[in-house]
Amino acid sequence: MKIRSKAPLRLGIAGGGTDVSPYSDEFGGCVLNATINMYAYAFIDDDIIGDQVIFEAKDLGVTEVIDLNTEISLDGNLILHRAVYKRVMKQYNGGKYMPLKLTTQSDAPPGSGLGSSSTMVVAILEGFRQLFSLPLGEYDIAKLAYEIERQDCKLSGGKQDQYAATFGGFNFMEFYADERVIVNPLRIRRYIISELESSLILFFTGASRDSAKIIDDQVKSIKKDNGYRLDAMHKVKESAYKIKELLFKADVSGVALEFRNAWESKKATSSSISNALIDDIESSILSAGAISMKVSGAGGGGFIMIFVEPESRLDVIKSLERFDGCVHKFQFTDEGAYSWII
Repeated sequence: MKIRSKAPLRLGIAGGGTDVSPYSDEFGGCVLNATINMYAYAFIDDDIIGDQVIFEAKDLGVTEVIDLNTEISLDGNLILHRAVYKRVMKQYNGGKYMPLKLTTQSDAPPGSGLGSSSTMVVAILEGFRQLFSLPLGEYDIAKLAYEIERQDCKLSGGKQDQYAATFGGFNFMEFYADERVIVNPLRIRRYIISELESSLILFFTGASRDSAKIIDDQVKSIKKDNGYRLDAMHKVKESAYKIKELLFKADVSGVALEFRNAWESKKATSSSISNALIDDIESSILSAGAISMKVSGAGGGGFIMIFVEPESRLDVIKSLERFDGCVHKFQFTDEGAYSWII
């Protein structure tokens, strides 16, 4: 039997970083994000002869073959593949390792700022949910994905990506102590979504970054400084509420202006958020007529969301030609992770 699954990547529109402990535990975090038509894919083939499991990440060009008569460690390049497999076998297959081949690929590289690593975990879990007919809902899969990354693999990060990939669509998410998460799906009218798609340029800087290191720096900065940086994080959260309200009021121009405030607040939470390349890109696009911009995800590189008047779209795109990155066409999607059998 062969299982196919996919999960959508997301744009972090506002509030990113407030979903990370200890901020979310002490103050409560909230994030507004939306999934797009870029995906992480997982393919599971259980028709494997012999006692081995094969992990292959097509986009990374990495393959690992593991003898199931030995213990599977979390060492190696494909730590997420190993961790998901181990957790599922332990929790849902009586602890017995099952011979299979797991192949993955993603439309965005790790460190892109679109939640690609967490989305890949969700896609793999959705495939195993289908394989074993597991009674897992959206909250269950997202929580399990979070535990695998943060607890099993000990990777730093927040909680929004797993829930975005699982639920899909526009969501306003709330994060509290004791791992409590509330996902509020937003009903955004189609013409507002069309205006957003026409007003946003998604530009890949060509420079991926280690989000875990940036998040660690952000957490340390907040712990050491309860003044300036903590106040900046409060403003990041406030922008999420403002942008949600502006979307409901169909005020896309207001969203573009609030994006500028959100970006300035985001940069103030850590010195790792921006860099010389991002500053150069920002200066260039604003001179070409862009309204505002913001890095999607932790910061430091990856994808940049740029707000423009639709009439000025091509002028801004032309100003980006001198950089090594590339513009990605996209549309918002309202469907979360799903799987099928062939």
